[in-house]
Amino acid sequence: MADGRGMTGVHPDARSRLPAVDTVLGWPAIAALVSTHGRPLIVEAIREALAARRLVNEPAPAQALVDDVEARVLAVVAPSQRKVINLTGTVLHTNLGRAPLPMAAIDAMVAVASGASNLEYNLDTGKRGDRDDHVQVWLRRLTGAEAATVVNNNAAAVLLTLNSLARHRQVIVSRGELIEIGGAFRLPDIMARAGCKLYEVGTTNRTHLHDYTEAIGPRTGLVLKAHTSNYRIEGFTAHADERALGKLAGEHGVPFVVDLGAGTVVDLSRFGLPREPTPAGTLASGADLVTFSGDKLLGGPQAGIIAGRADLVARIKRNPMKRAMRCDKVTLAALEAVLRLYGDPDRLLEHVPTLRLLARPALEIRALAERLRPFVAQWLGGEQTHVEVVSVASQIGSGSLPVNLLPSFALRISPPGHVASGRALKRIAGRFRALPTPVIGRVSDGAFLLDLRCLEDEAGFRALFQRSCAP
Repeated sequence: MADGRGMTGVHPDARSRLPAVDTVLGWPAIAALVSTHGRPLIVEAIREALAARRLVNEPAPAQALVDDVEARVLAVVAPSQRKVINLTGTVLHTNLGRAPLPMAAIDAMVAVASGASNLEYNLDTGKRGDRDDHVQVWLRRLTGAEAATVVNNNAAAVLLTLNSLARHRQVIVSRGELIEIGGAFRLPDIMARAGCKLYEVGTTNRTHLHDYTEAIGPRTGLVLKAHTSNYRIEGFTAHADERALGKLAGEHGVPFVVDLGAGTVVDLSRFGLPREPTPAGTLASGADLVTFSGDKLLGGPQAGIIAGRADLVARIKRNPMKRAMRCDKVTLAALEAVLRLYGDPDRLLEHVPTLRLLARPALEIRALAERLRPFVAQWLGGEQTHVEVVSVASQIGSGSLPVNLLPSFALRISPPGHVASGRALKRIAGRFRALPTPVIGRVSDGAFLLDLRCLEDEAGFRALFQRSCAP
C-alpha cells in the first residue's frame, strides 16, 4: 500500500499496483513541482514515468517516481542554449557563438530588453525615427562613410546590396574572389538569389585592371571586390588596385563595392596581429560602399554593416527586403555600445574581449597552463591519463585570417597507455562536456587538447571541477 511517500509490497504484476496520475499529483513533492513548473508539464511527466514502469513491469516507490518526474520535467524546461567554455583554440568559433560581448554591450542589451525603448521614435521631435540612427553616428565616425545601415549579418548585407544596386544587371568580380564561407555560402549563389548576373574576369591567381576595363559596359550594375579573408592565394599573383578600380567604376557611373567580410575598424597590427583592411581605408581608397560583420573582428553582436555613399545607402534602405533583414533593438543596443568603445582606442584591449583574447601573450597562457596541469591531472586520475603542457597554434576563426596562427599553449590529455583510441578520446571529451559548464576542447594527433587562450576566469574554471562529481 502507498503511504503518500512510498509504496510497500509488490504484486507479482507490479503494473497493477502503480498509482493513478491524480494520486501522484496529490503528493507534496509533486505539488511543489506543479507550483514551479505548472500542471500540464507535470501531468505529462507523470504519465511518461508510469508508462515506462508499466513497460518493464516495475514497482514504483514514491521517491523514485518523484525523482523520475522531476528529471523528466527539468530535461524539458532546461535551456537548450547554454554557456560553454571555449578551449578549442578557435577564438571566433561559429558553432560556439563567435565573439564574446563586452560588458558594456551586455548592459546595453539588458537596459532596452526589459521594456520599451526609442527604437524608432525621435525623442527630440516626438515623431517616428530611424533605427539605423542609433549606430550610424558612430559608424560614420569610425569609417569615414557618409551614411550606414545595419542588417542581421554580413551575408544579408552582401545580398541586399547586390539586389538593391545591380538587380537584372551584371556584377563584375575577379575569378580569384568567388569565395565560399561556412555553411556553403557561395558568392555566385548569392548573386543569383539577388537577381544579378555574375561576370567573372581574370584568372584564379591573376586579375589586372584591364580585365575590368574590358568587361565594364552599359549592362554593368556594379563592380565587386571580395576580400579573401578565409583563404590566401600566394605565389605568381596579381590584383587590381582599389583606387584604380574605384576610378574606373566612377567613370562608367557604376558603384564599386568591397566586401571586407570579417572587418575591423582599427589597425590590428597595433596589437601585434596581422594587418587587415579597414572600412575607413577601403573607402578612402576609392570604394563607394563596404560591407563587413559586427560579430567577428569588431567583437560585437551578429550584424552586417553597409557603409559608404549616402545616395547608395538610401537606395539600399528603400529595398523592401531591408525590413526582412533588419536588426532588433537588442542587437542595435549592443552594436552601439561596442562601437562607442572604439572611441577610446587606447583601452580597447581592456574593454573588447575579442581583441584581448587575440592579442593575449603566449607566455601568459603558458603560465596558466602550468598552474592548471596538476589540477586537471588530479581530477582525471581515475582515467589514468597523462596531462602535459604543450605549445600549440590558436586561430582567429570564422573565416578571419585563417592562415595567420597565434602561438598558444594547451593541456594535452593522452589516453591510458598513450593509446590513441577514438573511444578513449571520446570518453575524455565527454567528461569535460558533462561539467556543470561544459568545457569544449579539440582532438588532435591522438590526444585531447584544451587550448587555454580563451580561458580568463581561472577561479571559475577550477570551481567547475569541485562542483562536479568525483571521478
